[in-house]
Amino acid sequence: MLLVLVMAAVLWGIGAAMGTPRRLRWGMIAALWAGVTLAHLVLPVGHPIRLATGERAALWLMIGGAAVLVLVYRAALRRLRDRAGRREAEADTSPKPLFSEAELGRYARHIVLREIGGPGQKALKHARVLVIGAGGLGSPVLLYLAAAGVGTIGVIDDDEVDNSNLQRQVIHRDDDIGLPKVQSAMAAMQAQNPNVVVRPYRRRLSPEIAGDLFADYDLILDGTDNFETRYLANAAAVAQGKPLISGALSQWEGQLSVFDPAHGAPCYQCIFPEAPAPGLAPSCAEAGVLGPLPGVVGAMMAAEAVKLITGAGQSLRGEMLIYDALYGESRKIAVGRRADCPICGDKGERHDQPVAG
Repeated sequence: MLLVLVMAAVLWGIGAAMGTPRRLRWGMIAALWAGVTLAHLVLPVGHPIRLATGERAALWLMIGGAAVLVLVYRAALRRLRDRAGRREAEADTSPKPLFSEAELGRYARHIVLREIGGPGQKALKHARVLVIGAGGLGSPVLLYLAAAGVGTIGVIDDDEVDNSNLQRQVIHRDDDIGLPKVQSAMAAMQAQNPNVVVRPYRRRLSPEIAGDLFADYDLILDGTDNFETRYLANAAAVAQGKPLISGALSQWEGQLSVFDPAHGAPCYQCIFPEAPAPGLAPSCAEAGVLGPLPGVVGAMMAAEAVKLITGAGQSLRGEMLIYDALYGESRKIAVGRRADCPICGDKGERHDQPVAG
């Protein structure tokens, strides 16, 4: 028997050295076993081969039977595993809940609102919103959109966090000074709600990228502080047929509106045909701005975004809301389209439908 074991070990070693597949090596061992067993069954008792290999065939038949049992057991186990794997694969293809238990708890105050409910929260999760600027207005907008569960939020800004920003740009922290604003904003949004996808674009909005960028989103929010970008964002939004929520600040006063010619509302250039002359509209750095004012106006911009996405209430299409923080007053004025507007002209038709859903 020792001779057979040595021969089996030699065959296995030669096969391994030659790179022979394991299944073929086991076949060689099986052939050796079959030859030895056949010799015991055919050769007479006392034959030298039988004497050298254990004299009795019963031992080899028992070894063969044990090997067969092991093979049968392994095959049955493999079949059970395959069946379990198929069942898991079938289970994976079954519909999964849109919201986890944690998300349902997080958005419960939205879901119980009659105007939003489950369908509205689902629309928010499927929505794709682009925010231009991660500064004073962008800070509350981004935080509230993330908190509301907007599924995909893009933010484009080429600036870095500066110490002077922290008086009003609440999405950034002292430790973020020197970081790109989009990076700082993304970290704050993901910390606030890890269920949303944040897409940061560290660059300035330009005519070369505006069209392709806006095409990826359902809704655009403009929180920039310069007229060049505002006019560019307006033109690109009108060209894409996307609603534009625009806000602006000056010292103690803020304003916002929904510019949406595709739904009968004017565009930004209908209301402001030309940028003011230099010096007539000083920047925040030149004229100053109340720290909480961007939070007030930015939160209202986020509220308009939620309303547009879910179809709740009445948006500020065709109206401009003006808030005066110094005297605690707010008022709305009606705004209309201009037939001679070079951007939207007379092409818009009104369709009161949600933006996404």
